[in-house]
Amino acid sequence: MLSHVASKTMMAGMLSPLFVIWFLAGLGGAVGEIGDGTTEPGTVNVGALFTFNSTIGRAAMVGIELAIEDVNADSTILAGTRLNVIAQDTNCSGFVGTIEALQLMEKKVVAVVGPQSSGIGHVISHVVTELHVPLLSFAATDPTLSPLEHPYFIRTTHSDHFQMNAIADLVEHFGWREVTAIFVDDDYGRGGVIALGDALAEKRSRISYKAGFPPNAGPTAISDLLVRVNLMESRVFVVHVNPDTGMNVFSLAKNMGMMATGYVWIATDWLASTLDSVVQPDPSAMSLLQGAIVLRHHTPDSAPKRRFTARWNAMLRAGNASSGLNSYGLYAYDSLWAVARAIDRFLSAGNTINFSADPRLHEANGSTLHLSTLRIFDGGESLLRQLLLTNFTGLTGQIEFDSERNLIGPSYDILNIGGGPRLIGYWSNYSGLSVTAPEILHRQPPNGSTTRQQQLFGVVWPGETTAQPRGWVFPNDGKPLRIGVPNRASFREFVTNNSNSDDLGGFCIDVFNAAIKLLPYPVPCSFVLIGDGSKNPNYDEIVNMVARNELDAAVGDIAIVRNRIKIVDFTQPYTESGLVIVTRVRGSSSSAWAFLRPFTLEMWCATGAFFLLVGAAVWILEHRENPEFRGTPKQQIATMFWFSFSTMFFVHRENTVSTLGRFLLIVWLFVVLIINSSYTASLTSILTVQQLSSGITGLDSLLSTSDPIGYQEGKFARNYMIEELNIPESRLKPLNSPEEYAKALELGPKAGGVAAIVDEIPFVEILLSAYCQFRIVGPAFTKNGWGFAFQRDSPLAVDLSTAILTLSENGDLQRIHDKWLSRSECSSQDTDIEASRLSLSSFWGLFLLCGIVCLLALVGYIIKTCCQYSKFSSTEADKSEENVEVSTNQKDPKFGKLKSFKNLMHFVDTKEEEIDEMYQLQTTKEGKQRWQEY
Repeated sequence: MLSHVASKTMMAGMLSPLFVIWFLAGLGGAVGEIGDGTTEPGTVNVGALFTFNSTIGRAAMVGIELAIEDVNADSTILAGTRLNVIAQDTNCSGFVGTIEALQLMEKKVVAVVGPQSSGIGHVISHVVTELHVPLLSFAATDPTLSPLEHPYFIRTTHSDHFQMNAIADLVEHFGWREVTAIFVDDDYGRGGVIALGDALAEKRSRISYKAGFPPNAGPTAISDLLVRVNLMESRVFVVHVNPDTGMNVFSLAKNMGMMATGYVWIATDWLASTLDSVVQPDPSAMSLLQGAIVLRHHTPDSAPKRRFTARWNAMLRAGNASSGLNSYGLYAYDSLWAVARAIDRFLSAGNTINFSADPRLHEANGSTLHLSTLRIFDGGESLLRQLLLTNFTGLTGQIEFDSERNLIGPSYDILNIGGGPRLIGYWSNYSGLSVTAPEILHRQPPNGSTTRQQQLFGVVWPGETTAQPRGWVFPNDGKPLRIGVPNRASFREFVTNNSNSDDLGGFCIDVFNAAIKLLPYPVPCSFVLIGDGSKNPNYDEIVNMVARNELDAAVGDIAIVRNRIKIVDFTQPYTESGLVIVTRVRGSSSSAWAFLRPFTLEMWCATGAFFLLVGAAVWILEHRENPEFRGTPKQQIATMFWFSFSTMFFVHRENTVSTLGRFLLIVWLFVVLIINSSYTASLTSILTVQQLSSGITGLDSLLSTSDPIGYQEGKFARNYMIEELNIPESRLKPLNSPEEYAKALELGPKAGGVAAIVDEIPFVEILLSAYCQFRIVGPAFTKNGWGFAFQRDSPLAVDLSTAILTLSENGDLQRIHDKWLSRSECSSQDTDIEASRLSLSSFWGLFLLCGIVCLLALVGYIIKTCCQYSKFSSTEADKSEENVEVSTNQKDPKFGKLKSFKNLMHFVDTKEEEIDEMYQLQTTKEGKQRWQEY
């Protein structure tokens, strides 16, 4: 009755550690007692727990024997104390392994090296935690064996968490998206696959199928599993099994033709351990593994490691070892040394080895469970601390634990199996994939040139090919891809249904077929029409069918929008798209004053003002030198106005003789030329432009009205306007064809039609090619494209994207476009032809330039005149002092003292040649005499 209750409790997974100890101790007593548990003076007992006759166990046995020999021979370690190892055989059985572990506890061991099985490690960790005996496992790699749950568990090898990250980096390096995991269904296999799934998820990849088999599965079960695996899409297989049975997987896969070209096999470190353990390599075994990629624990090369390898080989030749050296033999050796060093520090600190009874374990009357033999190690906590402080260089590298009790510096060799294992690179959590050994990279600074190089040497894949497999095929179930195609009611240029789903055409279908032909593998397809053809189907529902696995893909005029990319994968867009607004236009009405419309009022005023300003400036500059700008005041005013406005048509007759006048006139004629050309162009546009009949000029004006808006039924424009633009659904009117578009726009909002239509650019281009009275207003207010929709993580989406880019680069995509979507001349109306009036802001730069030149010319003229005036003023003053008796009224008044403004004006009005003549008379002796006589 007790055994039955215990069994049910264990199966439920609710067994307490004390109950495990009590129950299994009774079973241990039933098996038989070994020894009396006494400790010899000067001897420290250490347990070893592993399967003797196994790939890992045979290497571990030799490694432990050599470690004990070296420790006891080293006088610097455990001086005066011998290390005694008590080994127990778990016999590849979780039940027997647990019993053997309890028997070790009876022998008062202070630490246990092992077990190699993750499953046994989970159970024994509870026992050693209660008895305070540290457990150092050199082979239990299950990531779920956590020190948080098992504080006395220490892993002296690397967790599969790191190995699975290495595999995820390999998958990313080769560009694969999905893998199939083949694993043994126990703690070791499940824990590794969970870690692999997490690592792949970080690389945006995934495990598409988990193929687990029982630990003791026979060839039939494994064959059935491989048959199921071979029907799947993924051709990248990650094999995570036990070393003793793993070769059966490859043998059966070889017989089933699964080691041929196109397959990818990645094996975890179990396979490297198996190959390293073989003393004489078997060529037939190598042929089974040809092309496989294998991971192996990386152990740096060193002199102690070379000496150890030589000792191992000597034992093999002497017949004292039955296994070649693998990484677990090295880890077992270093584990014993870690225990020895910790015990040495423990004893050196003055601690003693004592055991005490657990009061919670007591013998019942008449019981034969022998619970009293299980003792608590009083110094277990102190020894555990010493173990966690371990820091020495072993055969496997630096033996040191981080804060999470993991060995530092996890790294792996990456091997490619051909005639034998060939090293193609390394992986470490420090540098990622690299062709340089991790210990070398670790000595370099962590910069972009030395870390995360992500490179490997070349790989020879299954089938003895160097061409990288794409990693997937179509499921081998004989079914073609189900391709959903919208059965459109209009715009048949994009999808044309002639008679049935096997005879489809149109722009979208031709692009898809052309892309499929570029793929390096055949793609069987079966088109499935969606909709009855009387009205357009709902495109969101088509995409949802792909997401629900009702369709494998969808091909057609399917826009790539936000809500769709959340549930499916799209290819590279094969055409641009976006929503635009289409409205009706009408011819502009003319009037008698249409010639004034090219310029705004400000522009007209500024132009007129500058005509007068430039005319006046030229008159001032030319008046003293040019006789054409002299005469009576009436004649001069007429000349100034005539000259100003005649320059508009370049018909001015007056010549300019002054340098400043000519310079100003050149600049002004350039300004006039620009103004004339702009006026002509603007007037031409105004007299021919078409005007909008609805008053809608863009998105803002569309939103500000309450007029009905048309959209294409089934397309995403409806949801976009409701959800993103907050347009009431009552304003939206579904339409199906270009004819319905034209009719609704012609009727207008007041007669039951619409004020505008919102649709995608490719459809609008076809509409405008047939109906010239409509046009696009404003820019496109969404930017997207059309693509082919596939189920999430479908590798076909990536390959088709590459094919679409190829079509675009070689011109085939444009040729398909021209075949189906060529437009007539009328379609040029889709550009914005509305002419805008020219304002002063368009020409202020020209006017500013002209004004500055005019100002500089006048300033130069004024300076010149003032200088002349100053000279003549001083001469006249001298003359007045010498001839005071001569009345100035006897002479011409304009040559008087020039003391009044009137005299200055008379001076300015004097001809330049007269001024020059008077200046010459004043500067020569004869001239002065004549001047005085004058």
